[in-house]
Amino acid sequence: MKTDKTIVVKFGTSTLTQGSAKLNLPHMMEIVRQLAQLHQAGFRLVIVTSGAIAAGRHYLNHPQLPPTIASKQLLAAVGQSQLIQTWEKLFAIYDIHIGQILLTRADIEDRERFLNARDTLHALLDNQIIPVINENDAVATSEIKVGDNDNLSALVAILVQAEQLYLLTDQQGLFDSDPRKNPEAKLIEEVDKITDHIRSIAGGSGTTLGTGGMSTKITAADVATRSGIETIIAPGNRINAIHDLAYGKKIGTKFCLQADRLESRKQWLYAAPAAGMLSIDKGAEEALLKQHKSLLPAGIVSVEGNFSRGEVVKICNQQGKILALGMTRYNSDALMLIKGQKSQDIEQILGYEYGAVALHRDDLIVL
Repeated sequence: MKTDKTIVVKFGTSTLTQGSAKLNLPHMMEIVRQLAQLHQAGFRLVIVTSGAIAAGRHYLNHPQLPPTIASKQLLAAVGQSQLIQTWEKLFAIYDIHIGQILLTRADIEDRERFLNARDTLHALLDNQIIPVINENDAVATSEIKVGDNDNLSALVAILVQAEQLYLLTDQQGLFDSDPRKNPEAKLIEEVDKITDHIRSIAGGSGTTLGTGGMSTKITAADVATRSGIETIIAPGNRINAIHDLAYGKKIGTKFCLQADRLESRKQWLYAAPAAGMLSIDKGAEEALLKQHKSLLPAGIVSVEGNFSRGEVVKICNQQGKILALGMTRYNSDALMLIKGQKSQDIEQILGYEYGAVALHRDDLIVL
């Protein structure tokens, strides 16, 4: 089975350590074996990994440190390199390259940095490199932290336009009550809608090693499913869990889509105020409306307004009829220079390039 489905897989500290005080290399090797199989089958995979602080603490032989943010950042700074080296060595066994990206909330909330992060992730995936992502704990303050890797993974899934998000944990999934306290607790296999009741039974953090608990996973699932990304909370210690999930096997708790991906994108584009307007020629109009293609610089006749890269603009034909709304890959000054020009000349004209298209078909909607 060949597929180009994009999947974000988030590993909690408890999954990577298996409850111990250090990274569990045999278990991580088993994880990488599954991911390598999926990668070779054509799946586009993104890893969001916890474990830097645990790795740093073990590497420094469990030092006695004051309970401060600076201490955690120290451990993260030391442990991040240990964590990424571990992933790198394990994937190298299968001749698979990985690329590390450290993010903060500021990278995602700022539109320019959001687009740069998205472009980097897509470039890695397009070149068969697996992105390995963690929050930049060594420098992040409380103001710019996402807060936990569950929610970071949901934001990353939106960045890469993933079809699925897997939140792997030391639990079997979401139960109707706390299974550690109630032996009669039953696994909830599917959640149609995240309600106050679902949030109330999620509880708090399950381990002392990590920062996330079931409640943060519910929040992440809410963010992802509202963006058209199916989310599954599943046991990270189950044999072949990732492989089986990718091929549709029912494991853990599945959270159903609250909106399809196109509709969630449409809602955002409709809501965003247009910062400018592009007038396009007849050929570009036909490519856009009939062939469902991206808008190339060559098809742009005129540029109106002063807008930044990533802002929403109207796309009109030469009679002034609005055809579409879209998010630009280039700012207005750059588009003024490259309008009517061939895509292969963009870098020569601007001195840089963000790809061959002015607006990608995934970033526009026809009205």
